[in-house]
Amino acid sequence: MSHPHLSHDPDLLELGQFDLACSSAATPEELHRGSDALQWAPAVIPGGVHESLMAAGLLPHPFYGANEEAAQWVEQATWWYRAVFDSGPGVVEGERIRLVCPVLDTVATVWLNGTRLGTHATQFRPAAFDVTDQLLPDGNELLIRFTPPLEGLEAPPQISQNAARLASFLAPHSPEHGAERETKESLYDRPQITMRRKAALSWGWDFAPRLASVGIARPPELHRERAATLLGHHVRAVEVDQDTKVVHVALDVTAEAFAWTEPLQARVVLTSPNGSRVTTSFPLAPDPQAAVLHHGHSRVTVTDARLWWTHDLGDQPLYTVSVELLGSDAQILDRATDRVGLRTVTLDRSADPEGGRSFRFVLNGIPLFARGANWVLANMLAGSVTPQNVRALVADAAHANMTMLRVWGGGIYEQDAFYEACDELGILIWQDFMFANLDYPSDDLVLHGEVTAEAQYQVTRLRNHPSLALWCGNNEVHAMHGLAQGDLSPGGWGWSFFHEVFPSVVAEYSPQTPYWPGSPWADSGPINGVLDGDRHAWEVWHGIDVGAGGPQDFTSRGQAVHFHRYCRDHGKFISEFGIHAAPELITLKRWTPPGSLHLDSSMLAHRNKDTPKNKANDLMAEETGLPVDLHQYIDFSMACQAEGLKYGIEHYRRRQPHCSGTLVWQYNDPWPGLSWSIMDHDQVPKAGYYFVQRAYQPVLASFVRTEDDDLEVWVTNSGREKASLSLRVDVATFTGQSILIDHVDVISQPGTSHRVWRTSARNYQPGLDRYAWVSETDGALEPNRLFFAPLKDLPLNDSRLDLEVRPDGEGRAEVTLTSHGYSYLARVLPPSTGIRFDRNYLDLRDGDQASILVEGLPTGFDLGQLKAATYNWQEGR
Repeated sequence: MSHPHLSHDPDLLELGQFDLACSSAATPEELHRGSDALQWAPAVIPGGVHESLMAAGLLPHPFYGANEEAAQWVEQATWWYRAVFDSGPGVVEGERIRLVCPVLDTVATVWLNGTRLGTHATQFRPAAFDVTDQLLPDGNELLIRFTPPLEGLEAPPQISQNAARLASFLAPHSPEHGAERETKESLYDRPQITMRRKAALSWGWDFAPRLASVGIARPPELHRERAATLLGHHVRAVEVDQDTKVVHVALDVTAEAFAWTEPLQARVVLTSPNGSRVTTSFPLAPDPQAAVLHHGHSRVTVTDARLWWTHDLGDQPLYTVSVELLGSDAQILDRATDRVGLRTVTLDRSADPEGGRSFRFVLNGIPLFARGANWVLANMLAGSVTPQNVRALVADAAHANMTMLRVWGGGIYEQDAFYEACDELGILIWQDFMFANLDYPSDDLVLHGEVTAEAQYQVTRLRNHPSLALWCGNNEVHAMHGLAQGDLSPGGWGWSFFHEVFPSVVAEYSPQTPYWPGSPWADSGPINGVLDGDRHAWEVWHGIDVGAGGPQDFTSRGQAVHFHRYCRDHGKFISEFGIHAAPELITLKRWTPPGSLHLDSSMLAHRNKDTPKNKANDLMAEETGLPVDLHQYIDFSMACQAEGLKYGIEHYRRRQPHCSGTLVWQYNDPWPGLSWSIMDHDQVPKAGYYFVQRAYQPVLASFVRTEDDDLEVWVTNSGREKASLSLRVDVATFTGQSILIDHVDVISQPGTSHRVWRTSARNYQPGLDRYAWVSETDGALEPNRLFFAPLKDLPLNDSRLDLEVRPDGEGRAEVTLTSHGYSYLARVLPPSTGIRFDRNYLDLRDGDQASILVEGLPTGFDLGQLKAATYNWQEGR
């Protein structure tokens, strides 16, 4: 099994210069016969066909306006890539040269110098060909032909029937809205997509358009290898002793001896960040079933070890790994380098004293409350996403106090930059295999073989990353199959993938990594319930019970979808929950024609892929009131999302350790639309991002208003150390009258959540004119507050903000906001994309001041352009 992603030292030639043409030709000969009529354009690599056509002025950007509909023809056409190159020195005895294409998206046939090398039909693993005998010293012609990704595919009858049943069941018809079922084609109308290993998101989702990327997403390479080559290595901590700082490390090395018959050895050097080294050498034995393969295993002990932690619990020291493949007389045949972190991650499934079983990650022996979000493909045009884009998104997640990102199963296995950023910034990864929401025909032998190869490749590729915490079989495949069929009995709907192939591959190639069959899943009892496993908490937003239970007698649709339902959810780990919101106005304006945006415009509706498109009105009617213009729609939808996520996170964190994690749906966006994301496609945070940032601080003080109107303060500590706090609790009116002041000293132990203060209703008299506020006298915590009524009933429109700006170095400024009256959603407005605020969307009481650091300002930026606003777009001065 070849893994060309490894950082080897063989001669490597990157082939980045290609031309692109549209032609229905089936062979190079046919292509050349019609060459006079072809219109060749430079190919954009990394990128794809769409990016190349845009660069050549032949295609308007599919994200702008309604252009996506005019771009559908691209996926239906046949595309040819052509490169002419010299290969360098000739091949000597014992050498081979392989052509490695990291990402061919998706159905590609490859020719070199007129010889057909083969066909590759997956977005999820590289194509590699031995081209030793086909290469010429100069003037080589490489041709790659891409055909429509779904051409010729037909799902088996049982897969199509199940999809049709789901399409009928999930039809977006809602009598409460008085809306007929929308005619937009849904995911369940395309069951043939399950036959092609490509991002399911390509064909559209409730937060994304249909826009299937095509082409060479990463530059092909020529690898020159000599006699034997390293195929893979695995370096993992198997035992950690924090007290003695001793870590026992297991080492595995696999090599291929394609032109070598003598014994092989591996030499592995593990170098700590301070330069200390541990070196070991061990023999590689031939594989009894494939003599060309050689395997070796060893163990070493690392003393004075520095452990890898999530960023809230400690540092992220990375050890450099050097692997050398040695022949006779210590001749170095190949080498690879890597970076690893020393840590152990387990999944605690022990009995929970509250009932059921725990679902809790344990890092280096420390139980965690995972605080994070779901990561989706960052651009529908996957080749457009740069390592810089990825790292910026991961850095913003860490800045929001997130400690886990779930790579959602409807997208792609992310590029190396994502996993490297998570390693460096201390964020754990829940990694789905790429299966989502539909049955998959696992009885199909071709698909079964391709999926097995994909799993082996990706597990081997990612296993050395300290950030990798879990492999998960799929997104909602079990849930949807159970919904349609009423049971989860084994069968040809993907069961063998999730319960046989994937667990065996993970056990063989990455034995220290936990595996979980699906999300949601439960080993016992119903999936998506509250006693076992993880759950997707979609009672909020959809307004129906999907497993949380509790009373269902709501007096209005608004109450049925309201975020107050979170408090009835006693789930063990909430791997999806979220609320829809608009992005900032600057993002909407950037991607829509001037004058086309208003509250009821078709252009705004086009940005919303959920159905029905007015679903958000239910929650807004209950919480903010219905908006009357676009500015209100943005503010009201963002307020509902922000308040809802705040409420849900605080509830679930107070349940620590019985609940051990929350992953917001969703973190980012694949296009500039309206969705559940808290970070929009242009990487401009919504209000919800900043509310999550505060709700995810490692130590949290939060309010509970009980059913009998008692008021409580809870302190939740998700850190490794105890926290000594001096809290002040206030109840005051929005006009500034003090109703109650109290102080409480708290010592909060790590991994606990406790009520630390309580008072009865008669002491604070809850009402529409007041709020509760908790702060830490030394500023160790961000303040928190509780309103006693929906936003629409509160007097939040009578405040004024003063804004003072001063430069703070190159590209930086410090903004000071001063509030006159109670200012809700007090923020500095983003003047353009690429500008970052360390905090924003604040609650400020009368007389409060807040300092906000602004970064990423372009050279020569006029600081006078920075403006402030509060709720309902009241601008500051």
